Amino acid sequence: MFGALGLTPTEAITLFYRQVTLHRGLPFPVRVPNEATQAALRDAMEGENLSDWSSLDALKAARR
Repeated sequence: MFGALGLTPTEAITLFYRQVTLHRGLPFPVRVPNEATQAALRDAMEGENLSDWSSLDALKAARR
């Protein structure tokens, strides 16, 4: 995965730590999902309230 970027895993981790130091925290925003997203994630993990679609086009058509 990192090889596609020309990095070894060690170099990637070192880069991450440097960015943490430069940003004085995580170099990306971290947010807690809202209640609706948490419920959707919970349903997906438990296999509940899921829909099946025969194709991406069928899903898109249903959303219009």
